[in-house]
Amino acid sequence: MPKRLTGWIGVCLILAFCVAARTTAVYADPLQSTNYRFDESTIGAGGLIQSSSANYQGTDAVGDVAIGNAASTNYQVNAGSKTTNDPTLSFSLNSGGINFGSFTASSATVTTASFSVSDYTSYGYVVQIVGGPPTNGSHTLPAMTTTGASQSGIEQFGINLVANTSPSSVGANPDNGQFGFGAATTNYGTSNQYRYVSGETIAQAPKSSGLTAYTISYLVNVAGLTPGGQYTSDQTLIVTGTY
Repeated sequence: MPKRLTGWIGVCLILAFCVAARTTAVYADPLQSTNYRFDESTIGAGGLIQSSSANYQGTDAVGDVAIGNAASTNYQVNAGSKTTNDPTLSFSLNSGGINFGSFTASSATVTTASFSVSDYTSYGYVVQIVGGPPTNGSHTLPAMTTTGASQSGIEQFGINLVANTSPSSVGANPDNGQFGFGAATTNYGTSNQYRYVSGETIAQAPKSSGLTAYTISYLVNVAGLTPGGQYTSDQTLIVTGTY
């Protein structure tokens, strides 16, 4: 009788902070004397806001002198209106439990999970994955500790974080939107090449970054003699800001 093999993976996220010291904000007193006071004064472009008399009113329409993003390899600056200097690292797990369905020795089984990361006012972040490959009792599907391609009929468990065409069309490249700088690491960033080493960094941003959406492609291959039953695995994603 044919053997039925099924797989299920749980994914969770852990957030790690490394917070830099911050200075206390200092505010200047308004310019004033016994006869006058400037409540809204500026240094540089612009002037008083809504200066007025009985016959006129002048509204200062000068906004930001410069806006937008300027970046290099090691830093970036977002010019524009004042924003908070509090560092913020946030993530969301966009998919929970992953069900492979039934495994077969004749072809690979693939599925995906997704998560998002954004990072403000730090030097970037790293994303690590921790956990074991799918296990059924005493039998564990071997992790692909060397990056390689899918091979049907040979037990394999691996992942990557890019779009693939083999063994099927699955996954997606990191989506950085307008201001993201996240990317898959070298070991997990080549199409149709898979790997899994617990504790390795799978994604990172080299500087503060807007929202990046990541898709993890999971690959499982089994052999004709792989024991039947239900295979389960748990992975943890650890997101750490770098300062």
